[in-house]
Amino acid sequence: MSARAIRAAAVLGLFAVMYFFSPPAIPLCGFRWLTGHPCPLCGLTRALFALAKGHVGAALRFHALSPLAVMMLGALVWNRPLWPRFWTCCAVAFGVYGVWRPAA
Repeated sequence: MSARAIRAAAVLGLFAVMYFFSPPAIPLCGFRWLTGHPCPLCGLTRALFALAKGHVGAALRFHALSPLAVMMLGALVWNRPLWPRFWTCCAVAFGVYGVWRPAA
């Protein structure tokens, strides 16, 4: 089995788990627990679970960049030279969003 097929199976398995289960009820963000402010990734776990179930509106309320996170997970399946640049741009987008996001 190729590495690409293994990565694709892992991503599909991750979405299957998110489809059949719910996110944990306890807050997982250590940054928010310590500072009281949301980090750039706060809400992303719940947003990915919502997207896996097809609840796009709820996902966007949890985290506005959740579709971008899904694209980043999908990018793990392909091994192309442009993916590092794509991931860097996405990391910058998450950082900017984390600084200017509305307080939850």
